[in-house]
Amino acid sequence: MRVLGVDPGLTRCGVGVVEGVPGRPCALVAYYVVYTDPADELPLRLLHLDRSLTDLVAEHRPDAVAVERVFSQHNVRTVMGTAQASGIAVLAGARAGLPVQTYTPSEVKAAVTGSGQADKAQMTSMVTRLLRLAEPPRPADAADALALAICHVWRGGTRSKLAVAAERARRGGTRR
Repeated sequence: MRVLGVDPGLTRCGVGVVEGVPGRPCALVAYYVVYTDPADELPLRLLHLDRSLTDLVAEHRPDAVAVERVFSQHNVRTVMGTAQASGIAVLAGARAGLPVQTYTPSEVKAAVTGSGQADKAQMTSMVTRLLRLAEPPRPADAADALALAICHVWRGGTRSKLAVAAERARRGGTRR
C-alpha cells in the first residue's frame, strides 16, 4: 500500500509518501514541504496548495491519503489556516478518487511511538528509525506527514481490510 500523508498548514504543509503493509516496516518514497507566502492573498495561497497537492497525488499515485484532523487550538487564526489547508488536502485525495482518512495527532503519535503523548522530537526520532533514514526529515512538518502515512499503513490498512471482510460477511459472499 502506498500512502500520501499530509500535515496541513497554510504556510508550511508537510507531505510524505511511504509504502508498506500493516505490521511491517514502511519504506520511504518521498517527502516535501509545500510553502505559501503569508503576504499573498488567501485564495492564491489555497490555489497554490491545491495545485501542489494535486500534482503530488498524480506523481506518486498513492492508494490512499491520510490527513491530520484539525483539532481545537488557542489561536483561532492558526486553526482557520490549518482547517483550510486540511480541506484542500482532503479534496485533492477525493478528486483523485482515493480513500481519504483523517487522524488526530494523538492517534498518529500512538501508532508511531506507542504513546499518544509523544513530543515532536520523539516523533521525528521514531519516523527516522522506522523508515531507516540516515538523517531526520526536516522540517518537522515533513516528519509529521511521514508519521501520518505510516499510521495509515498500519492502522488504516487494517481498518480497510476489516471493512472489506465485514462487507463480505454481511453479503454472505466468499473471497475471490
